[in-house]
Amino acid sequence: MSKHSPLEPALRQKALRVHERLCALYGCPIAYFASKDPLSTLVSALLSHRTKNASTGKSFRALVARFPTWQQVRDAPTAEVEQAIALTTWPEQKAPRIQAVLRQVTALRGESMSLDFLGELTVAQARAWLERLPGVGPKTSGAVLAFSTLRKPALVVDSHHHRVAQRLGLIPPRMDEGPAHAFLAAELPFDWDAQKLYDNHEILMLHGQRVCTFHEPSCGRCVVLDQCPFGRQRLGLTTTEPAQNQTSQYELFPADAAKAK
Repeated sequence: MSKHSPLEPALRQKALRVHERLCALYGCPIAYFASKDPLSTLVSALLSHRTKNASTGKSFRALVARFPTWQQVRDAPTAEVEQAIALTTWPEQKAPRIQAVLRQVTALRGESMSLDFLGELTVAQARAWLERLPGVGPKTSGAVLAFSTLRKPALVVDSHHHRVAQRLGLIPPRMDEGPAHAFLAAELPFDWDAQKLYDNHEILMLHGQRVCTFHEPSCGRCVVLDQCPFGRQRLGLTTTEPAQNQTSQYELFPADAAKAK
């Protein structure tokens, strides 16, 4: 079996070790950061592409303040929707895309546009339905299922999560975020519930934000350094040389993961 197969036993064991250590560091279970309905979560996820969480939140609130229903957003002049979401990245692209999604949801589900029915489907079926919509890929479909009131066991992989997984060798070096969703999910126990999969995403994301940053990662204070080929090479450690920072690092950060969103 290939060393980059998610079903390879050593890789699955490594994924669990990483999960356990980061959970101890960031404090699992982690509280859900939002409780929006599925359609609202879908719109929020579309707004969030390449946009910081704070700007996404402000844009979402501005959008619903100006257009109290999703039917009004769907039918509004595109320029007005673009103006409402001006704080996001590329509002000129997101405004027509959101309206196109809302029109397709209407065509498929009727004027109510409710996506609550997704709760009755398997995760695979619900992902497939959502990914028929324009601009919706694995990250957005996973966000709708995992972050909304549906609370389904779907793994989400954002850019921070992806970077940490890549450096740890949990995914192949050139694997993009899209295919990484299925690959990383396959490394985790099949019977994990929604909370555990949510925790897995959150702790890897938080680690990417706080320690394993894009520029100048703090490898010397990383609790999974002994599991990380990237970090060990960066610090000039051999494959057998023990990392000296593994004894007390769980005290470095407070368990305040819920506040980081």
